[in-house]
Amino acid sequence: MKDQKLSTFILLTLLSFFGVGYMPKAPGTFGSLATIPLILWLAWINISTSALLALILILFVISSFAADKIQKQKNVQDPGWIVIDEVIGMLITWAFVLPSTKPLTLVMVFGIFRFFDIIKIFPANWCDKKIKSGMGTIIDDVVSGIYAGFCMLIINIFYPLV
Repeated sequence: MKDQKLSTFILLTLLSFFGVGYMPKAPGTFGSLATIPLILWLAWINISTSALLALILILFVISSFAADKIQKQKNVQDPGWIVIDEVIGMLITWAFVLPSTKPLTLVMVFGIFRFFDIIKIFPANWCDKKIKSGMGTIIDDVVSGIYAGFCMLIINIFYPLV
């Protein structure tokens, strides 16, 4: 019983990104903001693009399974306190302009990702509504991160951020 409580605590900690998801208002926005120190740390350790993509993939797989387990356990679907999907989406967006951590870059990564996360352009909206599993909770933000990343890439062509 104690082990089950510990594993549930660990999964909740991951899914809420160390409790950030429990903010009473705008947990997705706070989850996205809380990713910025992680981005700065990853840049500080000089993470390579391939290592960042591996980290994103690992986070995606673990988070999908964790979200599925916890959502079934608590009988909820895509609760607002799960913000690891915003973390993954922000990391994907940043991967398109890696290694830039200029303040303007980080503001744009945050703003453009939040825009796509909120409006959910197809197939993000379809994934959000139709995939009823842990992966469904996470994947719409992956799609939004890819859209935001392509926008960052296009902006970077005309106004170099790196």
